[in-house]
Amino acid sequence: MKNLARKLRKNSTEAEQTLWYHLRDRRLMNFKFRRQVVINSYIVDFVCFDAKLIIEADGGQHCNNQVSDKKRSKYLERLGYRVIRFWNHEILFETKSVLSSILVELNRSPHPNPSP
Repeated sequence: MKNLARKLRKNSTEAEQTLWYHLRDRRLMNFKFRRQVVINSYIVDFVCFDAKLIIEADGGQHCNNQVSDKKRSKYLERLGYRVIRFWNHEILFETKSVLSSILVELNRSPHPNPSP
């Protein structure tokens, strides 16, 4: 899994690169993010461990994977994470709005179902 995560980091999409530009180096309100991180049996696009927030950048392939995406999100939520998803076109063409939505989530109270 680590090798796949490394490969994904090296071959990120344009939307992932755009979002990473704004999240890296604590650029977003000093929150630390990591990208393409292994969490149990999944690789998540971006995660802020302090806020227990996962951000997924979804491309067209996710139209056909909605059932598995829901299952994946529910699993990660059971671990205490909040999962938010943005379509690639939103990240590329509505970047400020996406960043505002992320800030709202970062400043929300802790996840309503924290892990035991």
